Amino acid sequence: MMIKVTLPDGSVREYEQGVSALDVAKSISEGLARKVLAANVDGEVWDASRPLNKDVSLKLLTWDDTDAKSTFWHSTAHLMAEAVETMYPGVKFWVGPAVEKGFYYDMDLGDNVMTDEDLVKLEKKMGELAKQANPYLRKPISKDEAVQLFTEKGDEYKLDLLSNLQDGNITLYSQGGFTDLCRGPHIPNTGFIKAVKLMSVAGAYWKGDEKNKQLTRVYGVSFPAQKELDEYLAMLEEAKKRDHRKLGKELGIYTMNDDVGQGLPLWLPNGTIIIEELETLAKETEKAAGYKRVVTPHIAKESMYLTSGHLPYYADSMFPPMELDGTKYYLKAMNCPHHHKIFDAEPKSYKDLPFRIAEYGTCYRYEQSGELFGLMRVRCLHMNDAHIYCSKEQFAEEFRAVNEMYIKYFGIFGVDKYVMRLSLHDPAKLGQKYVNEPELWKETEDMVRQVLIDSNIPYIEVQDEAAFYGPKIDVQIWSAIGREFTLATNQVDFNSGNKFKLSYNNKENGQDVPLIIHRAPLGTHERFIGFLLEHYAGKFPAWLAPLQVKILPISDKFMDYANTILETLKKADIRVEIDDRNEKIGKKIRDTEMAKVPYMLVVGEKEMNERQVAVRRQGKGDAGVKGLDEFVAELVQEIKERRGNESITN
Repeated sequence: MMIKVTLPDGSVREYEQGVSALDVAKSISEGLARKVLAANVDGEVWDASRPLNKDVSLKLLTWDDTDAKSTFWHSTAHLMAEAVETMYPGVKFWVGPAVEKGFYYDMDLGDNVMTDEDLVKLEKKMGELAKQANPYLRKPISKDEAVQLFTEKGDEYKLDLLSNLQDGNITLYSQGGFTDLCRGPHIPNTGFIKAVKLMSVAGAYWKGDEKNKQLTRVYGVSFPAQKELDEYLAMLEEAKKRDHRKLGKELGIYTMNDDVGQGLPLWLPNGTIIIEELETLAKETEKAAGYKRVVTPHIAKESMYLTSGHLPYYADSMFPPMELDGTKYYLKAMNCPHHHKIFDAEPKSYKDLPFRIAEYGTCYRYEQSGELFGLMRVRCLHMNDAHIYCSKEQFAEEFRAVNEMYIKYFGIFGVDKYVMRLSLHDPAKLGQKYVNEPELWKETEDMVRQVLIDSNIPYIEVQDEAAFYGPKIDVQIWSAIGREFTLATNQVDFNSGNKFKLSYNNKENGQDVPLIIHRAPLGTHERFIGFLLEHYAGKFPAWLAPLQVKILPISDKFMDYANTILETLKKADIRVEIDDRNEKIGKKIRDTEMAKVPYMLVVGEKEMNERQVAVRRQGKGDAGVKGLDEFVAELVQEIKERRGNESITN
């Protein structure tokens, strides 16, 4: 019997029933087949070797696909388990999932203790097993058979997993001498795994419950080529140097204090300068784009969040209410309801649209303690927020303008790699997770998609990640060392206008409900500054650096001239200090380098007599001698243009 296989380009091929995705790949090219790790069959990820018994839509998954990486890493977890069994006979395994970057496996080693030295032995054993290129074999099994198998093995962990599984959906996977209860999928064979690094060993309570036994958890990562592993480990080393928490402390950007509370950063003077520079950039950009600035309170009555729909659905992410005179108040978790009230404060006509309002609004979100992470996940955040109220006819132009604002910012901050992530709804969850307006969902999703296509902006589509009131774009960017960040959002809202009874007089003197765009191109101060610290490795461009120039007199004899330079730079609104310590010039230069100040001005007798400065650029060394006024003029221009880390002395 023949079946039809539809490929992503729309082409249809016919094969004998029972053909595998790997067979399909081979029919296209042997080179492709060597790269296929898994397959997407009618929207579900399968083993590439699993038989196809009906007409299907098929996408062959290679290392470049997220689902393929996940499959690869989960398969490596099974390979590690096989190696562990050879070193620790009688070991029992709990779960071994793929994670964002790699995998882990939780295991019960009995009385044995695994050390970092043991990880090296495990890696070696995994390499030996991988070279055997043993296939990952899938075997469906009945629940009764599975229970009997793991009862005989005395494996309480697998029996616990089985208690939550339905008969008819249970499978075993085997490779080499290892068999595990697993739903899959897996890569074709262990030979695809060319490079493995076991990163760490730690304790983990069974099921995450501290009342249960503590298991051993081993984290690892793997790649289909040694070169990729080497590059990844090099990136990790660089990332350690660029960790925003480490740099934030060293450079005096922010601090945390237990008396203030978890996830509530205190911005130090240096961090506050960066905040003010970012706000100035945003205000200038938004003013030029026709936004009007507003300010809203940090709290609001419960009734407003009930109207918006954030209560009760968002309550877990909000701080508990305060009660006063029988009325509940909540700390503001989002600015949008407040902005809707500002739109509604005065009558609007079509001539007032698009109506754009912006603020750096302070919001409070109760992130779980275990999710807090430096500046990246906090409980107090300052959001570069704005809302655009427009007609459907104006939507495409407004949405396009917001995206262009993102791209302008990318250029300023040297972000070369980015992608817009179009988050769509799941039709099966209408009325639950999403507003039950199927026609409006289709219409607005089509509108957003068309803007992205017309603008030639790179994007991907993701199901079931929309906001509850409409589709959205999440902006994914990559730092200078290739680390991915979710920066900001651009959302469409076809629901809040009705909920808040917002309207405007149309050209026919009737009433229409505005479409609302929520946007935050610079995200929050917290997340964005955390990103910038890692992106620049703390070496901020001059316009953004807390201290822009350090004057280094060779000796006290030149302090008067150093002060003349200081006053000249201050009059030009340049952030400057003098290093007046009784230290040798070499130490002053080294210390200023460590402080990551963009410019150093070394001054001695020659510079004083000729009203010059010997310029040094952070990280680049001696940049030559310049006249003081010439240096000031060039630096002022660099700051005004918000140039990146290229030097005015290049």
